[in-house]
Amino acid sequence: MKASHSSAAKMRLIGGHLCLDFVNTVGGRNTLVQGDKLGDYSDLVKWSRHADIITGAEARRLIEKGMQSPIEAETVLREALYRICKAIIAGRAPRSGDLETANHELLEARSHERLTHVENRFTWEWIGGGVALDRMLWSIAHSAGELLATGDLSRLRECGGEECGWLFEDTSRNRSRQWCHMQDCGNLAKVRRFRIRLRRASKG
Repeated sequence: MKASHSSAAKMRLIGGHLCLDFVNTVGGRNTLVQGDKLGDYSDLVKWSRHADIITGAEARRLIEKGMQSPIEAETVLREALYRICKAIIAGRAPRSGDLETANHELLEARSHERLTHVENRFTWEWIGGGVALDRMLWSIAHSAGELLATGDLSRLRECGGEECGWLFEDTSRNRSRQWCHMQDCGNLAKVRRFRIRLRRASKG
């Protein structure tokens, strides 16, 4: 998705899971992160609102309260989840340090979960989220735990676009999806292949 210049509040949510969309909050990846969309705490809040983790009222309160808040913990979690997913795609065991990072956030998230009974059914809700600057990480960690523990990890993919590196769940029937989004990386790849064919034809 390198070609996209969308802000954090307008990024495509193509991962299929909240945690994958969180990992994708970059313009692209080669060996390093390119075009990090989470430049400051307000970007994280705006993305979280866009991803429907928090309400508009919560977003306004968090931005007002946490405008100067550093986002190192959020970046650490994002990169740990990225490396875990990359290891899965490559058929390797994830690094223990990355699992520790994910487990730390999971434990924090679970300490804020409460079982409630509403309209004749049980559901989970978050408690203490109105004042916690890391409120959005609880939902992200919960999503990661669900994906890693119960998801079909054989469908986890990395976009084939050059320098993209976005992750997604391939839900296509024949498991043939290659791109994060056909209109972006897919079309760029088609253009590159077309130009290569033209150059070869001109040399022949």
